[in-house]
Amino acid sequence: MHPSNFAHWSFNTARDLTLEAARDASSARRSTAKELPSGQLKKLLDSRSEREILEGLRRVVTMSYRQPPSQTLPFFSHVIKNVASPSLQVKKLVYIYLIQHAEHEPDTALLSINTIQKSLTDSNPQLRALALRVMSSIRVPVISQIVSLGIKRGAGDMSPLVRKAAALAIPKCYRLDPNTEPQLLEYLSILLGDKQYFVTGAAVASFLELCPDRLDLIHPHYRSLVRKLVDMDEWGQLATLKLMLVYARKCFPRRTKKVRKAARNNDTTSKPTKSTRGFYESESESEEEKEQEQEQDMEEVVILDPDLELLLKGCQSLLQSRNAAVVIAVARTYLYLGTPEYLYQAIGPLISLLRSAGDIQHIALYNVVQVCLTHPEPFVKYYTHFLVRSTDAPHIWRLKLELLTLIFPYAQPRLQSLILAELSHFSHSGSLDSALVKESVRAIGRCSQSPATSPQTAARCLKLLLKHIGSADAHLVAESLEVIRHLIQRDPNAHRTTVVRLAKHLDAATSPQARASIIWLVGEFAGIDPENNIAADVLRILVKGFADEAEPAKLQIVLLAAKVYVHHLTANPPPEPPKQEAPKPSPSLLDDYHEEGGGFRDEHLEAPPRIEDVKEQEKPHIIEALYNYVLLLVRYDTSYDLRDRARVYKALLSTPTSTQLASLLLLAPKPVPHIPSPSETRKGYVVGSASLVIGDEGGVGGLRGYEDLPRWVKEGQEPDPALRDEVVSTSTSTYEAARSMTAADRLDVAAGGSGSRMTPDSRMSPGSLNGLGGDVGMGAGMSKEKQKEKTLDDWLAEESGSEEETETEEEDEDEEETDEEEESEYETDSESDDEGARLVK
Repeated sequence: MHPSNFAHWSFNTARDLTLEAARDASSARRSTAKELPSGQLKKLLDSRSEREILEGLRRVVTMSYRQPPSQTLPFFSHVIKNVASPSLQVKKLVYIYLIQHAEHEPDTALLSINTIQKSLTDSNPQLRALALRVMSSIRVPVISQIVSLGIKRGAGDMSPLVRKAAALAIPKCYRLDPNTEPQLLEYLSILLGDKQYFVTGAAVASFLELCPDRLDLIHPHYRSLVRKLVDMDEWGQLATLKLMLVYARKCFPRRTKKVRKAARNNDTTSKPTKSTRGFYESESESEEEKEQEQEQDMEEVVILDPDLELLLKGCQSLLQSRNAAVVIAVARTYLYLGTPEYLYQAIGPLISLLRSAGDIQHIALYNVVQVCLTHPEPFVKYYTHFLVRSTDAPHIWRLKLELLTLIFPYAQPRLQSLILAELSHFSHSGSLDSALVKESVRAIGRCSQSPATSPQTAARCLKLLLKHIGSADAHLVAESLEVIRHLIQRDPNAHRTTVVRLAKHLDAATSPQARASIIWLVGEFAGIDPENNIAADVLRILVKGFADEAEPAKLQIVLLAAKVYVHHLTANPPPEPPKQEAPKPSPSLLDDYHEEGGGFRDEHLEAPPRIEDVKEQEKPHIIEALYNYVLLLVRYDTSYDLRDRARVYKALLSTPTSTQLASLLLLAPKPVPHIPSPSETRKGYVVGSASLVIGDEGGVGGLRGYEDLPRWVKEGQEPDPALRDEVVSTSTSTYEAARSMTAADRLDVAAGGSGSRMTPDSRMSPGSLNGLGGDVGMGAGMSKEKQKEKTLDDWLAEESGSEEETETEEEDEDEEETDEEEESEYETDSESDDEGARLVK
């Protein structure tokens, strides 16, 4: 091209592109302008210009998303008549409008069905797939049979796009008319065995929606589905993994066997040897001890079914998927079907999801916590991903703190120190969120309460919590005391000094809940060491400021007074009252006469008892006085609950000699509290489910539609493994058979004669040359092994023999042809002689 012509062409092209961009920009500005009146919109829809029709359709579709259907229904007939437009853009917009409004105008929508049916025979596979997808989406039950016929045609279409659309249309047709289920199951069984992976993925999704319990349809396609799993699209992979999880638990029993554990280092100090036992003890050893030793040396190992192992190995490459849902689905498969070795392979990809966006990170954390509840050991080396960042949202750092507490008991001492330092930093940082401070304190408590935590580590956690008692933050002090109370209840004898230390901080504690917790601890463990008991002194100090205390603290003071009084009565039981004797007869006048004294006694002249002795007998013990004083104070309190509680204690202790019931109610041993992990309530939900993220807020049994995992099938009740054998269909078409043949087979067919020609069917069954079976073709007595053992000389001998046979056959054919020619000549001669004889006559 000449340079001047090229420059002219470039200039014109740039001008056209600029004008087109300007038109698009102006149309975009017009689309955002105010809405056109209905008359003008109808005029645009009825126009002959494709540009105006597109403009009108865009405006109507925009209105349908912004306004209720009643506002856009008047344009139904004007939109539907453009369904036969040759423009693909116009068709798509008409289809969008039709799907949204066909349910409101079913009679008018039926007018477009004929045009959509014609598109099913279009030469463009995209148009055929689009027509089938639209026709199945029209929610008019009358067309269910038409949709079923369209699915039947689409299931046998040459294009995989159309077959995929047919697979996705099956559940839509079922929703239109459930009576079409038998026909749809036939189409579905065909599509499940399709050779294209994206067709089978859509078929599996339809299977889960239509008939998830018909696992008999999956048996012949199980292995092919597992092989196609890697090539499916992300949504097909999710559907297939969900199906395989249910299929495996219903078709593969869980088999285990006991094997001997790996050899360990011999520890001479842990267990005496046989010779040592024989020298110092008896030579005989009981059979029970032998059985126990054998059981300790054995461990259970899961035996995987070959087909199940095929599935687990086929999922390994999906761990590199870019879709987070696929990674979580593979982890779920390994968790519920595989062994720990397979599960450990999915831990790293699960952790990598924590570097994703916030919403994906949130969902991934819930699933990581669910896996960590049962298998915390493999997560220890990823502890750096669970450290709280300043940019983390509350729902993120809550789950991270929980993960730190779950891996804490299984971490090394150095790592435990790092986790405790991290939690301690967030627990006393006043500038941070108060919710983060509370969660950090609770996390320290969970770290110390774990059964795998050593006593030294638990003591360190307690020291960290005791440092918070003198804090000015009332919420921090209250939360720390709550956790300290739980720790003391686990081992009261080891924390006597801790209770004394807490009692010293009563003056500094200002929070009512904090003061109530300390008072309860003092009263609960008042009877552990009666000689060094401080409960009575604490009660004496608290009574002075009883009127200024808050109601929670007052309740605990009354309870403390009752407990101290019960301990006093138990340690110093009062003397029992004298028994009532039988009534004596009325005294006579001579009763006062004493023979020894020689006269009557004058009571007025006897010395009266001393006042000090009477006061000592009437003066109560100081603990009893404190108890009565507390009851007196409560009697005039404004709290109804407090007064009722005091009446109960007064009734229980009304008889000092009978304190059994009061001891049972007040001094009964309390159960050791346990701080559960926040996700313990979600432990029953399946990994990867929406109910796991929502929790109990979605209902008691999860969200609607949630299904729990089925139980493992019992051994002996599983289906026959032969059902999963793939069936090679011999009724393939010539086109598919030709495509399945290799180039070498085609050359052999082209070069070979009629006797040695190999058909595609015979290639598929190597044991027969005519495709009828292994006993026909190469001779009934020749086996496959003999065919494989043939040498080159044998093949050449057979070929030479076949050539001789063909030569003899050709000679025989030549002789037969000459004989036939002679016979025909003889017949012609005889016929001519007959004609001559007739002429003579």
